[in-house]
Amino acid sequence: MIRVILPPQLRLLARAGYEVKLAVDAPVTQKTVIDALEGRYPMLSGTLRDPATGQRRPRLRLFACQEDISHASPDAPLPDAVATGAEPLLIVGAISGG
Repeated sequence: MIRVILPPQLRLLARAGYEVKLAVDAPVTQKTVIDALEGRYPMLSGTLRDPATGQRRPRLRLFACQEDISHASPDAPLPDAVATGAEPLLIVGAISGG
């Protein structure tokens, strides 16, 4: 099981807790985890990725094992610690302002 930590705004939208557990078939990548997340919580479709391009929304960041993997290929395998559920994948809403 993959563990995913959601930011408050996505938790509210999905009506989910702080951490969700997902069954994801190998290979475990950003894309397969987001596919599983959107499959389980269809109300999140379009909030994590642009529906037309499939690219990650610019105001979201993904962290695995304390490393920002937001700009890594969506098809790159996630670290083993995330793939085995030992460490969570964090989805963080970026903060901006002026």
